[in-house]
Amino acid sequence: MPIDAVIFDWGGTLTPWHTIDFTDESVALARAAVEAGGDAAQLLRGAGEVVWGRSRDEHRSATLAHIFDEAGLRFDEERLSAYRSFWDPHTMTDPEVHPLFESLRADGLRIGVLSNTVWPRAWHDEIFARDGVDHLIDGAVYTSEIKWTKPAPEAFRAAMDSVGVTDPATCVFVGDRLFDDIFGARNAGMKAIHLPHSEIPATQVGHTLGEPSAVVHRLAEIPDVIARWR
Repeated sequence: MPIDAVIFDWGGTLTPWHTIDFTDESVALARAAVEAGGDAAQLLRGAGEVVWGRSRDEHRSATLAHIFDEAGLRFDEERLSAYRSFWDPHTMTDPEVHPLFESLRADGLRIGVLSNTVWPRAWHDEIFARDGVDHLIDGAVYTSEIKWTKPAPEAFRAAMDSVGVTDPATCVFVGDRLFDDIFGARNAGMKAIHLPHSEIPATQVGHTLGEPSAVVHRLAEIPDVIARWR
């Protein structure tokens, strides 16, 4: 079976893994709250755990607005700059991504992205543009825009649609999480490459650890793996 497309997870896959202090994240997010008390950060931290728990257990998508709603707070989008600044150092694209994408495209492969995220598409687009790889991506799906999160098969089908592929057997998915990425991709009928360099928090580990089709320790190894399957 030919390989037509390679679809990538984003955080921890196309970006190096960073361990995040979610208390500090909540403090930054609370800066956007309107008419909130001193417990806004604590409320948002708890709301984030609930929302991401639904993603893990029910594969339900969400946005930042859902987190504020869960916390019982209102927010002003114009005041999200502190939150974005908090995340900025953790969004840098791995230096191996640009040559990897160029190599895959030179081999006639389409490149996609599928990310479980509460952020709007525009933020992700800005990151890829900032790092000079946006023009190398054929399609991207951010779960903030659809009903499902990985590992739901519908999320993977949406990613296939974004790159114009109909047969999952012709797709390879690359990710750092054995549940969301590897189990999800294999369950959707794709081959799956695991990049096992992320320290996934216990609260984010799902009920099933998928069996990868291949394991790599650097993004640069991916073209050789795919060449063996073509």
